[in-house]
Amino acid sequence: MSSLVEFTLAPSNFWPEAAAQEESGKRRSDTLMRRYEVLLRLPKCLTSARPEDLVTRIAAELRLLMDFDLLDIVFNPESSRGVHLAAVGAGQGAYECAAQNSSEDIDLDDEGLKVSRSSRLSCLPLGREVTRQHSIPLISRGSVLGFLVLGRFDKDFCKEEIDFLTQIAGQVAIVIDNSLAYRHIADLTQRLTPENVYFEEEIRCESDFEEIVGKSATLRSLLRQVETVAPTDSTVIIYGETGTGKELVARALHNLSARRSGPFVKLNCAAIPTGLLESELFGHERGAFTSAIAQRIGRFELANRGTIFLDEIGDIPLELQPKLLRVLQEREFERLGSCKTLTSDARLIAATNRDLGALAQEQKFRSDLFYRLNVFPIHVPPLRERSEDIPLLVQHFVQGFSKRMNRNIESIPKQGMDALVRYSWPGNIRELENVIERAVIMSPGPELRVPIGELSRYAPATNNWKPQTLEEAERAHILATLKKTRWVLAGPNGAAIKLGLNRSTLQFRMKKLGIERPGVS
Repeated sequence: MSSLVEFTLAPSNFWPEAAAQEESGKRRSDTLMRRYEVLLRLPKCLTSARPEDLVTRIAAELRLLMDFDLLDIVFNPESSRGVHLAAVGAGQGAYECAAQNSSEDIDLDDEGLKVSRSSRLSCLPLGREVTRQHSIPLISRGSVLGFLVLGRFDKDFCKEEIDFLTQIAGQVAIVIDNSLAYRHIADLTQRLTPENVYFEEEIRCESDFEEIVGKSATLRSLLRQVETVAPTDSTVIIYGETGTGKELVARALHNLSARRSGPFVKLNCAAIPTGLLESELFGHERGAFTSAIAQRIGRFELANRGTIFLDEIGDIPLELQPKLLRVLQEREFERLGSCKTLTSDARLIAATNRDLGALAQEQKFRSDLFYRLNVFPIHVPPLRERSEDIPLLVQHFVQGFSKRMNRNIESIPKQGMDALVRYSWPGNIRELENVIERAVIMSPGPELRVPIGELSRYAPATNNWKPQTLEEAERAHILATLKKTRWVLAGPNGAAIKLGLNRSTLQFRMKKLGIERPGVS
């Protein structure tokens, strides 16, 4: 009977333990299920949150699963350009949030983790200090964005809680990384939008003449100068007549320099009204003047780490030249209507068809700006000084215009080519380009019809011109005046009055220059 009693009493001792284990298993299963639900719900919750609400939402989700007295997110300065502390503490069932932008509340522990001095945070009760805290790195794509810090007043975190928090930190890191990337892209977009608009305008304004064509010794000498100065960052000024291709030389300088991957920004100073030129060069703020309805970025700011080409720089007004001199020397400027100093690492290439040295002597151009610009002058020869390049240029233009107009020009008559070579081209390459375009339009067949008659109207006056001495010019002028007044010297309509001389002075000069009235021996 005793053995039977022992057998019947054993189950009464076993079932309470089994029930307790079963209840513990159910609680563990329920906890795991709730953690799984939080892991599924958290990404959507965080993605739709504003940056300032990020910590509060994380705290609200974690509060359903565990107790804590402090939740911190500490950003890595290298990833967020400055430490930003956002902390949430529990105060009688409510959440209080404090944010700081100072690194004074950041310490470095033994493991190198950035943690907060929670006793200094205003969200904690006065006099209480978190003595149990754990920092979990926020790692995304191999880089540490910051740390998720949780703290308690008097209770450590168990291993299961730390494992779960590690999973939470992984999702938080992805959200923060995406947020930082989106912010970076937005900043770049805002910065590049005006540049894109400018470059689109530049593409629309591009001409078809994109290469320097020719093999003459004069042109080869010019290209050697370009190759010499292009790799440097020195200022270059290009002298040359209108239509000689100064902009092409400037582009060659840019393309051969270390700045070729940067922007090439150009501005014709003579084409912009004086009142708007400062805004074009340096930009303006909204409200700087009546029509300034929005902020505008200037050409020097657009050309940062690239090249800015100022054509017709001799037409810049005197009152604007000191500001241009400052940006060349100090790399500093202010937008119109702003007191904020900006910097620009832009290389300046200038061009002009005027003699800046003579303008400086006449005090029509600042001498200090002239010396700053005249570091490496390049002189582009006119087309008449490299006539051997004309056939190559003609062929280049004919091919371009034929393709554009869907024409099939196969040959150029020798007579037409000789006329083109003999012509002096006062308008240089630009004039030659226009003449060839007109010739392609007028040529329905395979042979180019050169408008020789139009060239001959200008050629004799240009080719037959000879320099005169001062005496020769004076003699010709007096003779022309005498013929117009029918050789009447005195009187209100006489030659002396027309020339602004006394009668005796006119007679003396006529005798000196050998001028005699026709029919008088």
